[in-house]
Amino acid sequence: MYILGISCYFHDASAALLKDGVLLAAAEEERFSRIKHDFEFPEKAIDFCLATEGIEAQDVDYVMFFEKPFVKFERLLLCTMQTFPRSMKLFREAMVTWLGDKLWVKHLLQNKLGISPEKILFSEHHLSHAASSFYCSPYDESAILTVDGVGEWTTAALGVGKGTDIKLIKEINFPHSLGLLYSAFTAFLGFEVNEGEYKVMGMAPFGEAKYVDRVYETVKVDDDGGFELDMDLFSFHYSSEKTFNKNFEKIFGSPRDSGLNFFTPTSGYPSYFGEKPPNFEEIGRQNQYYADIAASIQVVTEEIMVKMANYAYRETGMSKLCMAGGCALNSVANRRILKETPFEEIYIHPAAGDGGAAVGAALYGYHALLGKPRHFIMEHAYWGQEHSPEDAEQFLKENDIPYNFIEDDDKLIEQVTQGLLDGKVVGWHQGRFEWGPRALGNRSIIADPSRADMKDIVNVKIKFREPFRPFAPSILVEKAGEYFDLEDAEKHYPARFMLYVTDVKEDKRAKLPAITHVDGTGRLQTVIKDLNPKYYKLIESVGDATGVPVVLNTSFNLKGEPIVNTPAEAFNSFNASGMDLLVIGNYIVDKSKLIN
Repeated sequence: MYILGISCYFHDASAALLKDGVLLAAAEEERFSRIKHDFEFPEKAIDFCLATEGIEAQDVDYVMFFEKPFVKFERLLLCTMQTFPRSMKLFREAMVTWLGDKLWVKHLLQNKLGISPEKILFSEHHLSHAASSFYCSPYDESAILTVDGVGEWTTAALGVGKGTDIKLIKEINFPHSLGLLYSAFTAFLGFEVNEGEYKVMGMAPFGEAKYVDRVYETVKVDDDGGFELDMDLFSFHYSSEKTFNKNFEKIFGSPRDSGLNFFTPTSGYPSYFGEKPPNFEEIGRQNQYYADIAASIQVVTEEIMVKMANYAYRETGMSKLCMAGGCALNSVANRRILKETPFEEIYIHPAAGDGGAAVGAALYGYHALLGKPRHFIMEHAYWGQEHSPEDAEQFLKENDIPYNFIEDDDKLIEQVTQGLLDGKVVGWHQGRFEWGPRALGNRSIIADPSRADMKDIVNVKIKFREPFRPFAPSILVEKAGEYFDLEDAEKHYPARFMLYVTDVKEDKRAKLPAITHVDGTGRLQTVIKDLNPKYYKLIESVGDATGVPVVLNTSFNLKGEPIVNTPAEAFNSFNASGMDLLVIGNYIVDKSKLIN
């Protein structure tokens, strides 16, 4: 039995294909369209999923859509009517988009896929999130917590999973939303909503949480993690352009100018920012205020999520917790939940946001609606498209790109290791691309984390990112406990997916300067030999040479672009940046040998 899961029309459109309850393929549309966070109908992602199995859309038994459009439309109508006339522009835009195609998903799927209407089923937004985590986990039963911006009405839900059954037993409804609260501060700090939230997390350690009391003026929280926003401060419920209003600014002051570079007295001022302004110190002091705001909203978010998780434990009494929804990508909060609640184990779907709901919807259809037994665990995140050696060689030859093919993996690893030790930055393109927002060793840019200058080198040469944003360490899972505050790393699935930020051990920080953040932490990825043997072997080789089994890992993309998919995209990003080596499978391209 084939089930196709689909998520689209808000952000991170995606598709996923199951066969008899086992995931075959999953991908976000942005990896094919090259439009970051593409929210349109995921036509290319669907084509990829079907092609992976060599089937046509008509061969699919069921198509599961991740939410219920008419219920979501009801919320839009009621909210815009309640806030009219302030919501006039939002109402007009919503009518155009929803009456155009968002509302008629069933008809659209019939036309796009050429399937009969009885094959098309709908889940609910937070049920899809819950299913994406619980059904992919190794647990027979667990508490479930889903937290995001908003689905149909729900913004957070507590549930219980047992076997093939999922029940959501408590929820918080729109407009009260932890995800939208965080997004409002994201916008206030000058970053793009649904894109810059992770920048707020990166900025927070450069500040002090001086304004927690002010943040709590925006949200009332009880001991169980239930909360209500002061809606007199926000505008996201009636505006498509602004998430906060003048009342919010009376508390926090003027928003940060998004057109200005961000730096603080301790973050550094990278060369790609250009010449230092004459009022450098004054701007740095001003930015310090915004860093303190970032630290404050981050702390409040963590505290609310910890309270919600403790309540989930008290309500369910279960020792395991599954999490999904966009807020589950807050890797600092995730680590605090593990440390500050009685839960013994946590599973977080690697594509915790709306993209991952395509997998959740498909699994919900298979297990909850059809009653089929579970026999799948998402052990890794490598569910995207793979490109053959023949594809890589054809591209290189057709474009007259000089390369070296090294058939023996050990010799390839040896050469790449030497390049890393020589201070080279390497584009690493292997196997199937990752499911979700994290590069986990198949579409990664890697470097030597033991070099103090490597963070700046990677930023200056390739990423052109804000200087406050950290790079991640990939480490052999067996060695994680030696370098990071994470015991029994093998059992921690979130660490596989780069979803924990944890302390770098004090005696190891000097050995890992390029990945140790200003607060002494790192967002680690544990690498397991059986799941990614080539990447494991590379890190092992680096460890043998340096004594430190870690590589710096950042996503293989340039600023503002989705992570690369094809060999052509990998080469184009390599060629347009300061990367020194490109490794596509067993083909190596050396920048110094290219003819400009």
